[in-house]
Amino acid sequence: MSRITTRIAAARRLVIKVGSALVTNNGEGLDFAAIGEWARQIAELRRLERQVILVSSGAIACGMQRLGWYKRPNAVHELQAAAAVGQMGLAQAYQSAFDRHQLHTAQILLTHDDLADRKRYLNARSTLTTLLQYGVVPIINENDTVVTDEIKFGDNDTLGALVANLVEADCLIILTDQQGLFTADPRRDAEATLIAEARAGLPALEAMAGGAGSQISKGGMITKVIAAKRAARSGAHTVIASGREEQVIVRLAHGEPLGTLLVSETPPLTARKQWLADHLQLSGRLVLDTGAIEALRAGKSLLPIGVQAVEGDFERGAVVACVGSSGEEIARGLANYGSGDARRIARRASQEIETILGFIDESELIHRDNLILS
Repeated sequence: MSRITTRIAAARRLVIKVGSALVTNNGEGLDFAAIGEWARQIAELRRLERQVILVSSGAIACGMQRLGWYKRPNAVHELQAAAAVGQMGLAQAYQSAFDRHQLHTAQILLTHDDLADRKRYLNARSTLTTLLQYGVVPIINENDTVVTDEIKFGDNDTLGALVANLVEADCLIILTDQQGLFTADPRRDAEATLIAEARAGLPALEAMAGGAGSQISKGGMITKVIAAKRAARSGAHTVIASGREEQVIVRLAHGEPLGTLLVSETPPLTARKQWLADHLQLSGRLVLDTGAIEALRAGKSLLPIGVQAVEGDFERGAVVACVGSSGEEIARGLANYGSGDARRIARRASQEIETILGFIDESELIHRDNLILS
């Protein structure tokens, strides 16, 4: 077992993306047997205490089948209508499949804007991490009912990568109807060979992956290669493999080399620190007492009780500096509360937050996962 496959075998948090062609058996309708098999394999991973998020395409394809459409429409309103019809069947299918293994599921519909906006980014991250803590399997799809540009040009491969970034997954597994990435299109070139392993983000990979998707799927192999490049930014490796391979999820999770492995060369912690460090436009400052500074340097979260003052006006999710009494920057991170609420709970114990504000988002003002030392 190689160093990289060993890391995949040790992965505690995985994002698995399944494509429309697999979910709908190439457009013939929802493939309940395949959905049931994926649920069984994910249940096996859950028994091994792995955390799994499933990103599933198929709503539009399912809606097309229910509406009797055999060709993907071009009109946005027709695509949105198909998504609205299909999402019902897709959610029911997954819930029924996981119920057989006594696993709860949660449906989450996201748009790319949800992950670009810092406030919604934090909300989505908090929801997903909470669901994972409770042993729930989140089922994520793009909110095709309301998006416009994304429904024409977007894809769930990209969404899978963004979710991997969001939750700091160790691995992104993209299941498709192909064995992996080849040096050329194997349907047209008999000399094409499977690429077993390569570095994510290599320009040559995008040239090899060029080509359109099918009538049912949207992206083709090119979106998967680009998704791997995105996932690598947060330190996640990506595997592109056939969803029709027997026991594929379990075998991959145990480190068996299947399909194409696109390697991230950035350690996850380094990637996240770089992401935060790049936010040079700080929205405000939190002035900390000595105890809070010592806690941060010991790797702990920032609690409200350690904040002496709040400077500037900012919203939840803003990047703020944590400074000492003389103004030296100690750390920076994403604030769980806007400046107004932060001022009200500063110097107060975390158990008082709900009484003071009438609600509680988080017990920390900045969670250690969203904070880096300067």
